[in-house]
Amino acid sequence: MVVQGEDLGRWVQAQRHDFDQLQLAQQWLLGVLDIDASAPSEERPVKRTQDHKWALNLTAARQFHAREGHLNIPRKHVEAVPVELAGPAVTGRDSTPEDTVLVDLGMWTANVRRRADKLTDQRRGELDRLGMRW
Repeated sequence: MVVQGEDLGRWVQAQRHDFDQLQLAQQWLLGVLDIDASAPSEERPVKRTQDHKWALNLTAARQFHAREGHLNIPRKHVEAVPVELAGPAVTGRDSTPEDTVLVDLGMWTANVRRRADKLTDQRRGELDRLGMRW
């Protein structure tokens, strides 16, 4: 679950992983929420690089473009990308029972348009090929 841009599942998992390094007050507060180090957890989540994030968002944009024929994406649109297309660094993040990863594509395209002057030529070219409206 993502709340205000924070993946709560990832956050809880990170707190469990680093529980022994937290201050006693922080451990106590987590205990109030029934979060402790003894709860079963997986390995620490893989930190995604900016390149992985770009690839995931670009995959979502390509999927949207293939379906809709344009990239005029509403700001609140969320695109469900199949996990097998999303790449190895996103497995388990924002996953739904249908084995998809949810991507805030509308927000991403709005941010990319606003920061277009900071994009590399390669990234801008990838979006130009999809008919991105700048």
